[in-house]
Amino acid sequence: MTRQGNSPTLGELLEPFAHRCEQDLGRWLIEPGVPGTLAEAMRYCTLGGGKRLRPALVHMAAEACGRTGSNLTARAAAAIEMVHCCSLVHDDLPAMDDDTLRRGRPTAHVKFGQAMAILVGDALLTRAFGLLAKADDRRSGRLTCELARAAGAAGMVAGQVADMDLCQLPEGLEGIRFIHLRKTAAMLRAAARMGAICADADDKTVDALGDYAEAIGLAFQLFDDLLDVTGAAETIGKTPGKDAGADKRTAAAQLSLDGARKLGNELTDRAIASLESLGEKADTLICLTRLPALRTH
Repeated sequence: MTRQGNSPTLGELLEPFAHRCEQDLGRWLIEPGVPGTLAEAMRYCTLGGGKRLRPALVHMAAEACGRTGSNLTARAAAAIEMVHCCSLVHDDLPAMDDDTLRRGRPTAHVKFGQAMAILVGDALLTRAFGLLAKADDRRSGRLTCELARAAGAAGMVAGQVADMDLCQLPEGLEGIRFIHLRKTAAMLRAAARMGAICADADDKTVDALGDYAEAIGLAFQLFDDLLDVTGAAETIGKTPGKDAGADKRTAAAQLSLDGARKLGNELTDRAIASLESLGEKADTLICLTRLPALRTH
């Protein structure tokens, strides 16, 4: 990634949160009684890789609302990352996106076989909700509902159904927005809202942070589409050109590269505007928002 002035790279900005999440996942991921082969596969699919954007958003949102380092925030961050990793394992399966590379390593079904990959995804999904339930906190139910809504049949799952052309969609950008809102933005929106809930923020602030994250989720997906066209495997950690090869709907194909980049920049501005009420407390979130466009240079 290219620097602009003294701005950090995306990796540098996320690194402290990624380190915290890695530690939390390491202690919470595997319950007693999990078979060794399953535990190995769960660790392989969850630990030691990824930007950890979603858990970072949980922590950043909580900090923007004046709360840092709570056990509940850590659980929420780890839970949303488990669900995200579940989605990656399942998305890579031959029946879905049929990919062989993820985070620069062989995908789960390549490494462990399809049956184990399916079961790993199931295990990560259920573990995430168990982790929230065991927090024994009055906010656990609300956090669970946020995550379930984002990950479920009206959220991330709906996005994957639409992405695979398993339901009817509007033509053009409206159809692409339907996919992006659910497959990518819904989980980022949930992450920011969960962080605000952990910090006992009022409903207006929770909504503002959710709107912020939804906008950057749409922007990230646009820039990810661009990377699929312009990136190299060693840079992006997955197989480039998969979307075009599968004839999937993408903003890059619909708008052209310049048009997709322009829309991504407009979404970035919208995200920043959503944070106005938080003032300087939102500086880290604003810094994050300005970085996605650099990924395509």
